[in-house]
Amino acid sequence: MSELDRETGRGLAHELVERLRERILGGEIEPGQKLPPESSLVSEFGVSRTVVREAISRLQAAGLVETFQGRGSFVLDLPEPAREFSLDTSRVRSHRDVLDLLDFRIGIEVEAAGLAAVRRTEHQLKAIGRALDDFRRTRPGKVVEADFTFHLKVAAASGNRFYSELLGSLGPMMIMLPRTRLDQSYSVADQAHFTRVIVEHENIHDAIARSDPEGARAAARVHLSNTRHRLQVPSATTAPTGG
Repeated sequence: MSELDRETGRGLAHELVERLRERILGGEIEPGQKLPPESSLVSEFGVSRTVVREAISRLQAAGLVETFQGRGSFVLDLPEPAREFSLDTSRVRSHRDVLDLLDFRIGIEVEAAGLAAVRRTEHQLKAIGRALDDFRRTRPGKVVEADFTFHLKVAAASGNRFYSELLGSLGPMMIMLPRTRLDQSYSVADQAHFTRVIVEHENIHDAIARSDPEGARAAARVHLSNTRHRLQVPSATTAPTGG
């Protein structure tokens, strides 16, 4: 039996992914070859079928394997070294730029939330829940990072790596919006506004938790549309408005 390290705190699925990734990248399992069946992986690594299935799901999301119903999972051709993809948020300066960025995010994140409701694993749902809890408890200076982490976890749960790569390239600055002449109730320092933003995030999480793709899409659209409506006339500085 190939024992996994159970003391890392990263979980058995993560450790199994790393073992299988090493075999794939090292050429031990070549492109086109089939991964060992679930029963063999369960026996070899001493884990449950649930752990094996989650690990294979993560390998799929990473673009290393493809699974066919009734046939198993096959290793894909190794990708060429990735070219860095990025959208330079430092260029988001005008009011029009901000609105365009939010329109762009609506187009991306609404569908990512819908896919997350269908494809998420229990591990990914817990990660979204932890991000939401962190957002609720966050200190004022950490709001942007906590908000961004929540959106990134939803994108990762979509099972499509391009969503998470795209949001990752935007970074936390996608939450930082040029300060506008907003009503004071739209400041993240205002508890009533912060509570509204938290509820919007909770609605996204809850729809994903109950595997409701249309509900998740609607909740994501409402949240980002509300963020868009909070904006009015631009000025030179930036501030988080809860996105």
